[in-house]
Amino acid sequence: MRPIWSGAISFGLVTIPIKVFPATESHSISLHQFHTADGGRIRYRKVCEVDGKELTSEEITRGYETAVGTIPVTDEDLDALPLPTAKAIEIVAFVPTESMDPIRIGASYYLAAEGVAAKPYELLRQALERSSKVAVAKFAMRDRERLGLLRVLDDVIVLHGMRWPDEIRDSGQVEVPDVEVSDEEIEAAVALADTLSGRDLGEMRDEYREALEKLIEAKTAGARPEPVEAPQPASAEVVDLMAMLEKSVSEAKASRTGADATVHDLPAAKKTTKKTAAKKTAVKEAAAKKSAGRKPRSA
Repeated sequence: MRPIWSGAISFGLVTIPIKVFPATESHSISLHQFHTADGGRIRYRKVCEVDGKELTSEEITRGYETAVGTIPVTDEDLDALPLPTAKAIEIVAFVPTESMDPIRIGASYYLAAEGVAAKPYELLRQALERSSKVAVAKFAMRDRERLGLLRVLDDVIVLHGMRWPDEIRDSGQVEVPDVEVSDEEIEAAVALADTLSGRDLGEMRDEYREALEKLIEAKTAGARPEPVEAPQPASAEVVDLMAMLEKSVSEAKASRTGADATVHDLPAAKKTTKKTAAKKTAVKEAAAKKSAGRKPRSA
């Protein structure tokens, strides 16, 4: 595996030279586009809109389009930016692990160190483990400065790219349904969650990709794939929610052969829980204040 970036972790006055490796990979099957009439492959070419010439990568540069024209920005310009994070992952804070909202997590990378960097790397790794915290850092990669999160996974320091706070849309923009839910239904849903707890995520697989592979294999062999009826989406009609929850618990237990999951006794009906209009108004007002208090992004 080849590194995609090299630099250093800046940890106070400690500098840890590291190499960055992709922590994930895609196993998706790539489908190309073809001309229906003759089977010709559809290609996308880079053509200059001024002279109509098709260009190679060596003939292409980057720039920023303004009202007065395009301002070219070269690799040398980007490398010369006066940023402390240009070649360093600068740790700026340590925070509790549970304080990080998963909605902010992006691409993941493994960080590796060798030689003289091994000891400070191990120091940071064990400090993260013992403190039960994660480190928030800033780094520059692929033409922009990013926010990152450092944590330990199987004795390796992992860097997760993170979204900036102003890249997260306000959840107050989503309409919250105002419906009644009984305590009985809530307890039934919790019972279902308990039944589904403890599943080994390592056993999960991409069934869509497997089905697509079988389809391609069958067509390659000249066979005509048997049509499979796709599951129908859930009906929008009103259903007996308690009956569906009870059935779900039973089916979940039956599907977990050898598991210690049990079907919990569902409680008797109790009072209902309802989001009041006043509560909804308070939530929206809080979201509006939060949005108004944000600083505008610089152009």
